[in-house]
Amino acid sequence: MIGPAATVFIVLVIFVVSGVKILKEYERAVIFRLGRLVAARGPGIIYVIPLIERMQRVELRTVTMEIPPQDVITKDNVSVKVSAVLYFRVIDANKAVVEVVDYLFATSQLAQTTLRSTCGQAELDELLAEREKINTHLQEILDAQTDPWGIKVVAVEVKQIDLPQEMQRAIARQAEAERERRAKVINAEGEFQAAQKLADASAVIGQHPMALQLRFLQTLTEVASENNSTTIFPLPIDLIAPFLKPEQKS
Repeated sequence: MIGPAATVFIVLVIFVVSGVKILKEYERAVIFRLGRLVAARGPGIIYVIPLIERMQRVELRTVTMEIPPQDVITKDNVSVKVSAVLYFRVIDANKAVVEVVDYLFATSQLAQTTLRSTCGQAELDELLAEREKINTHLQEILDAQTDPWGIKVVAVEVKQIDLPQEMQRAIARQAEAERERRAKVINAEGEFQAAQKLADASAVIGQHPMALQLRFLQTLTEVASENNSTTIFPLPIDLIAPFLKPEQKS
């Protein structure tokens, strides 16, 4: 039977051993000693004095937080829904616990309001075409505002932009008209270049009439290689020109 002294000893041992804590490599322990903050501890084995010190674990790994779709009215008065993904991590465990009540909730709310205000300052075309610029601007704003909390915003990525059906059809018509315009411009440039080449060729033939005969012979060679049963043989106008002149009366 265990005596009172042994019982007290066992309770004392359990009480002392209960202060031993093991922290993983990505964890830190924020210690409050009688309500006052002391230096963070970890990783590895640490000791927290029972009844004197209180420990709160904080993870230092990068947190991936999804920002839910936000209703945004762009600078050109278009209503859209914008969602994003936020990547951040705690770099100062003491500040993350002391400076803000719940740093995860606070960062989430701050990211939502910043996303709405930033996207509302941009036009729709800028929001769709310059997404990298929007991401960088969001990251800079959030990083500056969460720095007092000991949080480093690594990146912000706009995930999806939902447009109304009417705006989607309008953008589709605009893109189709733009493609038709480019096709017409390219076709006109091709015609212009072809006309320039024809003008250059006619100038060369005008200076060297025999070039026309060589081109004529090349054409006959190409026609003969097609295995056609009928070959059209154009007669040079120079051969029949004397016969077309009216006879002069003596």
